[in-house]
Amino acid sequence: MISKAILSIACYFLLLPLGAQTPYSIPSSAKKILFLGNSITYAGQYLTYAETYLRLMHPDRDWEFFNLGLPSETVAGLSEEGHAGGAFPRPDLHHRLDAVLEAVAPDLIFSCYGMNDGIYLPFDESRFAAYKAGQQKLQEKAEALGISIIHLTPPVFDPSKDPAYAVVLDIYASWMVSQRYTAGWSVIDLHWPMRKFLEDRREADPDFALARDAIHPAEQGHWLMAKSLLEGIGESRYLEAELPDSAFAAIAHGQDLLPLVRKKQELARDAWLTHTGHKRPGLPEGLPLEQALSESEALLQTISDLLD
Repeated sequence: MISKAILSIACYFLLLPLGAQTPYSIPSSAKKILFLGNSITYAGQYLTYAETYLRLMHPDRDWEFFNLGLPSETVAGLSEEGHAGGAFPRPDLHHRLDAVLEAVAPDLIFSCYGMNDGIYLPFDESRFAAYKAGQQKLQEKAEALGISIIHLTPPVFDPSKDPAYAVVLDIYASWMVSQRYTAGWSVIDLHWPMRKFLEDRREADPDFALARDAIHPAEQGHWLMAKSLLEGIGESRYLEAELPDSAFAAIAHGQDLLPLVRKKQELARDAWLTHTGHKRPGLPEGLPLEQALSESEALLQTISDLLD
């Protein structure tokens, strides 16, 4: 059963005006930017849009973007019975976090968890406590190492598929937003802008969906995630576009840069995941890290040449 206190948190954040938060910024000293998350981050479209946009808007910046999202992963360390047909339990971020941070040595982390953390069951206080504890552990680890971290609230779960689990994600996202005020965490809200966009569109088209399986956003959903992230770090130009193709078509070299960034990210992602280690079977190993880095460097040079 969901307590009245928890419901009041969720309802409160429903009433917050969109865009009310003060934007953060990526410090000029931050070069290595690490993305952690589950299969949505692993898929990487929102990361591709964000990196491409930032390179276009700030061609003078010397930075690296690392996608180490892992499908099925949680920050809570939980797994439902019979996950993946009983083939393997959900991976726990904290089993690989030290290895990732040591290998990458990031200056800034963007972390996006929550979608898997309620393990697709109705709300339960103990699962919620595990999610909060996992996020707290991640925050404390970053702080101890002097790494800046910006938490991203989980994307929306489609309520038409399972209203009870949609409420779980509403609660988790609202709690994350509340950490800005109660704990001073850096948090960018992706969830409630996506939820509002979905509800508005569904009024005109009841069959509209951001994610056909309720979980994994398609192009428009990833673009909404990227837009909220970018607005959360103070960007605004070209972000009124409803779809990424329109946005990048309006920016010089945008359409040329996007596939190069996508190729570079996928190449490096698989190599880094294998190099740093994980317990999730069924993923491609990718190239040996040294070879992947060499090929990524060649792509970065092509990107740099385009932007000159």
